[in-house]
Amino acid sequence: MKVEHARMHAKHRGHEAMHAEMVLILIATLVVAQLLLVQWKQRHPRSYNMVTLFQMWVVPVYFTVKLHWWRFLVIWILFSAVTAFVTFRATRKPLVQTTPRLVYKWFLLIYKISYATGIIGYMAVMFTLFGLNLLFKIKPEDAMDFGISLLFYGLYYGVLERDFAEMCADYMASTIGFYSESGMPTKHLSDSVCAVCGQQIFVDVSEEGIIENTYRLSCNHVFHEFCIRGWCIVGKKQTCPYCKEKVDLKRMFSNPWERPHVMYGQLLDWLRYLVAWQPVIIGLVQGINYILGLE
Repeated sequence: MKVEHARMHAKHRGHEAMHAEMVLILIATLVVAQLLLVQWKQRHPRSYNMVTLFQMWVVPVYFTVKLHWWRFLVIWILFSAVTAFVTFRATRKPLVQTTPRLVYKWFLLIYKISYATGIIGYMAVMFTLFGLNLLFKIKPEDAMDFGISLLFYGLYYGVLERDFAEMCADYMASTIGFYSESGMPTKHLSDSVCAVCGQQIFVDVSEEGIIENTYRLSCNHVFHEFCIRGWCIVGKKQTCPYCKEKVDLKRMFSNPWERPHVMYGQLLDWLRYLVAWQPVIIGLVQGINYILGLE
């Protein structure tokens, strides 16, 4: 080990100026890339989200195969297979009546599993930092690996699930006709129809439903409670599906664990950047260094 360390120092002796250039190239590339990504996201959000989602989906597979993380690969294949089927159903025209609930049920299930997995992983990491793992005679490295793995699983699949759900929600709502991403809806919304799934509402807002309740937003539009919760929590929407009026999430979700708060959204945005774009930027920096002959 010491011999290899000495060889490395001998190889890079006198390269201080070259290393300074490499650091400047890295910083400049990060700044320029960040500015370009922000402009792309603001000017063409749809294409930015699609490319980011695709990279979030496939980039980890390369490292998984390279590092032989077969457990992650198996879970990724299962998740991808079911999500591909659900996404296929959500993008069909005409839309089958049962599809919206199928989509929201699947993504809500993944949302709850990933959320719980992330919480357990975070608790395992904190317990290890406080030394509580020693009470159960678990090695610190094993406990930390377990916690970080669960935390990564929860955050990664949480991001993927929310992005796929947002895309499916837009497709389904536009197909039903009560929602348009830009402009006016193509259909008029009746008081007895849910704008998210397009199905009849049989339970009055003031009545207690046997299977499901009906919810009225501040704009007076009514929805199935399951549909509007799926629209806001799973589909990342904070506006009415019909008139786009701001939804009061604090009033809708009295349970604080159900509120998609700002900090969680910022954390997911950071993870998207780290997983989807950071490998691309690092690869670009290495390419520039190679062209300039920097080592």
